[in-house]
Amino acid sequence: MDRLPLIVQSDRTLLLEVDNPLFDEARDSLVGFAELVKSPEHVHTYRISSLSLWNAVASGLTPTDMLSRLSRYAQYPIPHEVAAFIDDQGRRYGKLRLELAPDGHGLWLTGPDSLLLTQMKNHKAVEPFLGEILEPGYRIDPSHRGLLKQALAKAGWPADDRAGYTPGLPLSLQLKDRDRRGRPFQLRAYQHDAVRTFWGDGSVDRGSGVIVLPCGAGKTLVGLGAMQKVQAHTLILTTSLASLHQWRDELLDKTSLSAQDIGEYSARTKSVKPVTLTTYQLLSHRLKGEYVHFNQLDSHDWGLIIYDEVHLLPAPVFRLTASLQARRRLGLTATLIREDGRADDVFSLIGPKRFDMAWKDLEQQGWIAQASCREIRVSLPDSWRERYATAEDTDRARIAASNPAKIGTIQELLAEHEGDHILIIGQYLDQLEEIRKRLRAPIITGQTPPPEREKLYQRFREGDIPVLIVSKVANFAIDLPDANVAIQVSGAFGSRQEEAQRLGRILRPKSNGGSATFYTIVSEDTKEQDFAQKRQLFLCEQGYRYDIAHADETGSPREVSRQVIQFPGGYDL
Repeated sequence: MDRLPLIVQSDRTLLLEVDNPLFDEARDSLVGFAELVKSPEHVHTYRISSLSLWNAVASGLTPTDMLSRLSRYAQYPIPHEVAAFIDDQGRRYGKLRLELAPDGHGLWLTGPDSLLLTQMKNHKAVEPFLGEILEPGYRIDPSHRGLLKQALAKAGWPADDRAGYTPGLPLSLQLKDRDRRGRPFQLRAYQHDAVRTFWGDGSVDRGSGVIVLPCGAGKTLVGLGAMQKVQAHTLILTTSLASLHQWRDELLDKTSLSAQDIGEYSARTKSVKPVTLTTYQLLSHRLKGEYVHFNQLDSHDWGLIIYDEVHLLPAPVFRLTASLQARRRLGLTATLIREDGRADDVFSLIGPKRFDMAWKDLEQQGWIAQASCREIRVSLPDSWRERYATAEDTDRARIAASNPAKIGTIQELLAEHEGDHILIIGQYLDQLEEIRKRLRAPIITGQTPPPEREKLYQRFREGDIPVLIVSKVANFAIDLPDANVAIQVSGAFGSRQEEAQRLGRILRPKSNGGSATFYTIVSEDTKEQDFAQKRQLFLCEQGYRYDIAHADETGSPREVSRQVIQFPGGYDL
């Protein structure tokens, strides 16, 4: 019998052997309740945390399910400490409940364990939000609903919020069976499942939470399905004006709403309609200490608030969301990872994870494009190595990222992928500008006016522009369905969420059924190589593997063995 692939350690780390025949099967079993923290070549390391267990329970797994999965693949018996931790933390979610007060006045924190309720009364962070005794439990001021849930989660006892939601102003909305081009349209089975798990059976204990699906899998359509369930005025929060416009287009294309039903609340127009779209940036804008736009939007009777790309929620919006707990809330994201460590606030204020689906499962079913990932390591030229060696530690990452030898590698990849739709993605504007000069390809950055951005995106979609250089403004919420090659030249240090978002730019199914390729070019033996390994963790957890290739030893721009693609000046806007 083959050796089992997993070692479960008493510190709650899990070691999974990559070369074991059961690796893929075991990895898929762990994803639901453990987080990948290291992925060297032969052994991947996972970690079980309280939050990973609470999210797992909220999405339908039980402690027994999790222990069974570990036992199925573990070489040795599961340490008692680990089994006890899973059982304890898995049972904590929901041991405290937030409900409507039985006398109809305010809310009620209750539960079957009177000693636990007493313990919370004596907890310094929780006690300020507990009102008079209301056996068994305490009366809660509705305005403290979000702050209490935050405090309870940080205390290690997350509450199951069953207090219900205001219905909001009614809105009749139906999904069409054909889009505006006459093509048949209906939600896919997994999108139906996501909506169903968000809504539950329609009872008061559902209607908030997070749906996790990869880029290109149709998270926006899940949002439309939730709107059809709620049938109420809806506020949609997006990351950018471009994302706002894409939501508007999808609403007009696939729902019964008309243009008169949809409002844009942005810097250029302030229109509040039954469905209103705005951006996180505008919502959190302060004038003389007041969140003026939030206050105006909050005065409307919304029945649903949708948070697009919820993993990017800015800190001020968390504070504002704490006051929105009486409204149904739907978070949409490709990954629950937050590099700032505030994933527990997403859990307590937006809601727990209600649904997710493995990226590779969607790939196998043809709902997202097959993708291969490749890291290309390029040496620093001698003069740059000297700069790197003598630089302050804080400057080394940028020096490594801006390695001029990367341009030769880019040119070879463009020649190899002639005829493809290629995105070149980077972090540093001076680096991207240098690439633009060498390739004479168009560029989109934060300084590019929105009308010009839309024009360039549209020309790329139509094939007029084969290569588009983009800064981090294109990390998310850009619909470029035929993009099939991404070349990442620099990134935000070790950001796992950014890596996932950038691969997501090329995951939409291709009209020709083709696959996608994601390249990351890094400077060898530098901090950038270390950052790259951390960036890749989430995608490795989803089943993607990075092939490693090396450029030539000199580090100078490589001679291109095939014809180098050059772009006529007409593309240089």
